[in-house]
Amino acid sequence: MTLLLIYLAVGAFAGLLAGLFGIGGGLVIVPVLVITFEALGFPVEVLTHMAVGTSLATIAFTSLSSVRTHHQKGAVDWPLASRISMGILLGAVLGVLTANSLSGAGLQLVIGISALIVAAQMGLGLKPKPTRSLPSKRGLVVAGSGIGWGSALFGIGGGSITVPFLTWCNYPMQRSVAVAAACGFPIALVGGLSNIVVGWDNSALPENTLGYVYWPALIGIVITSVPCARLGAKLAHKLSPEKLKKLFAVMLVVVAAKFLSASL
Repeated sequence: MTLLLIYLAVGAFAGLLAGLFGIGGGLVIVPVLVITFEALGFPVEVLTHMAVGTSLATIAFTSLSSVRTHHQKGAVDWPLASRISMGILLGAVLGVLTANSLSGAGLQLVIGISALIVAAQMGLGLKPKPTRSLPSKRGLVVAGSGIGWGSALFGIGGGSITVPFLTWCNYPMQRSVAVAAACGFPIALVGGLSNIVVGWDNSALPENTLGYVYWPALIGIVITSVPCARLGAKLAHKLSPEKLKKLFAVMLVVVAAKFLSASL
């Protein structure tokens, strides 16, 4: 019962962040799942991969709810999202293969470093100067490949990469969040399915898993993340999230310290 409540709470917080920032919620889900899986005594060599795979699977549901709300507000540039998503499909598969090639400690080190980078970007308000326009169709596909690779590797929806990229290209912030939410679905879908495939025959996995996806956590998180993602998307069009970003950055520093200490 306690674990179910944890998964429900994680889903609610992750869904809210997904809708509000377009980040997919994985930056919350992955660390909490790693801690939970450690407490459950899952094998150390697979628990981080399970956290990443399960996170991506939940984001597939969360992103649909978030992008639906952004679409209803007319904020999603679908031609732009589709071009980026073309590259995402390949990049997400490569990201899962990269994660699968790393040890559990190696993957935690990579996630810890990425959490520090995102914390710095959010907490210090670091933003690339909007000195250029969007690249060509081919350039968007290449950018999407990089976004998909990093997102699938870290178990995130890609918003923490997509939004800075689009704002760097002088694209409006709110529409960047909406496009990031739309791009989160192909990242999560391909990443989740790829984690099922690459982890299918891993004998170290505990019960109730399908590849690297742990079903009890997936169900619990999805129950609350979907409605909360809709709420977060609505708030994104009404609130200035700067203070919340700074608080979230502090939490990410704590998360990064945990992962980095565990990997050393």
